[in-house]
Amino acid sequence: MSLYRRKKNGKEVGTYWMDITIPNGKRVRISTKTENRKEALEYHDKLKRELWQQSKLGKKPRRTWKEAVLRWCNEKQYKKSLNKDIFHIKWLNPYFGDLYLDEIKRDQIDAVKHQRLQEGVLPSTTNRTLAFIRGVLRIACEEWEWLDKAPMIRLYKENNQTEYWLTNEEVDRLLYELPPHLKDIAEFALATGLRSSNLTQLKWKQIDFDKRVLIVPAAQSKSAKPITVPLIPEAIVVLRRINGYHPDYVFTYKGKPFTRITNSAWYTACKNAGLSVRAHDLRHTWASRHVQSGTDLYDLQHLGCWSDIRMVQRYAHLSAKRIEQSAHNISGLKAVESDVTSHLRHTS
Repeated sequence: MSLYRRKKNGKEVGTYWMDITIPNGKRVRISTKTENRKEALEYHDKLKRELWQQSKLGKKPRRTWKEAVLRWCNEKQYKKSLNKDIFHIKWLNPYFGDLYLDEIKRDQIDAVKHQRLQEGVLPSTTNRTLAFIRGVLRIACEEWEWLDKAPMIRLYKENNQTEYWLTNEEVDRLLYELPPHLKDIAEFALATGLRSSNLTQLKWKQIDFDKRVLIVPAAQSKSAKPITVPLIPEAIVVLRRINGYHPDYVFTYKGKPFTRITNSAWYTACKNAGLSVRAHDLRHTWASRHVQSGTDLYDLQHLGCWSDIRMVQRYAHLSAKRIEQSAHNISGLKAVESDVTSHLRHTS
């Protein structure tokens, strides 16, 4: 019989297994994942029929979500954000881990959306998960031809009109509540505008105290180009304070480098300060302070290493006072022009 259970001490135990040979001569041995004989027999007959159709009729084999994400990771090795994809894969495993691709329908996707919102994450964060699912299913359909049709996945509408930044008073409250190791990295972020990943991966060999700059290597840069970041006095103060704590990494805790900034201690400090602050909000605050101090947007683009000026223009509204002053640059020109025109008419 091609359906059996493994034996232990002479007794059959555990789930049923099937062992069959399909028409092309290939042997298939697989668990039915059930201890119920009736269910195992149904699984056996269904799989045997599908394998026969694949062999004789050329029907495409059913592919699983696990097969898809494994191929995705193999083909996306070049992505700098691959670690974020792996995070999504691990989070989604309880929902999609045992499913075939053609079993992922609207109900399964809605369950994911509901759970993400139940966890209290922002719609924008939920969208990152949904976009990953959509990307995997689309490539499985359009490139790998593992699916006949990929389900439509709608993302939440995001409100990106303004960026959240901290006032000076809010910065003081946050820094007061943060433990020393988090206060150091927060102060350095506010002084340099570095992204979170560049802060946690920062090494002493990247720091040039003589030239007062740090170098972000191309491998850690979002633009895939090395970045030179000027170090203002506030940044130097932080570095001098923690120099010698670790031989390689700049920001550490108990002898180990940071893996992330926003941990439980961070959220406790935010709660005590009456604030809700993400690590990236420190970069927004740095950029906002520059604009409010009169830094040109194109200069800010280079300082913050943005590849697109549109990313910097999000802060343009903060330079309203400077814009108002610029508006007065042509004040009186019309009156002068009228006087000149009138004089020419009288002399002609």
